[in-house]
Amino acid sequence: MEAFLISTGIVALAEIGDKTQLLAFILAAKFRKPVPIVLGILVATIANHGLAAYLGTWITSLVAPHMLQWILGISFLAMAGWILVPDKFDEDDAKLAHYGIFGTTLVAFFLAEMGDKTQIATVALAAQYHAWLPVVAGTTFGMLVANVPAVLLGERIAHRMPVTLVHRIAAALFALLGVATLLGAGRLIGL
Repeated sequence: MEAFLISTGIVALAEIGDKTQLLAFILAAKFRKPVPIVLGILVATIANHGLAAYLGTWITSLVAPHMLQWILGISFLAMAGWILVPDKFDEDDAKLAHYGIFGTTLVAFFLAEMGDKTQIATVALAAQYHAWLPVVAGTTFGMLVANVPAVLLGERIAHRMPVTLVHRIAAALFALLGVATLLGAGRLIGL
């Protein structure tokens, strides 16, 4: 349950103001049909984060536990810094309309998530918790927590979100997770 909750919280916070959330705003404004957009986000996230979590759990079988502790701790600290860097949105991510609303959302979100903060976080969380399903479920739920309101409410909430504050909170959580990992908190969960 801890892996699910931590994964949900970190990704939901990290996603605020992220390029995929900006993509959700754009797709909602362009298509004005929330159900296929939300379903596209769901399927794309399950696929993308499923692969990322698999990679994270696979890495744990290759790296000695003491090295993994350092790699994960430093990775979480790096994520804390990275989350403070604003994302830039590429308009080409939203120009796939010939696939239909669901298909456009699916392809655009899957591609936009490649190498994104939340995908990298999913790799690290899966390696940290050795729990593929709870991490994928948590990161997917976190993506939906952040993106469904963006799809449903669009521009009405975009300007009211304290994005900088949310990013600072997410960065603090990543930093705490990094420090805790470096100090050996991973031993409590089997690292």
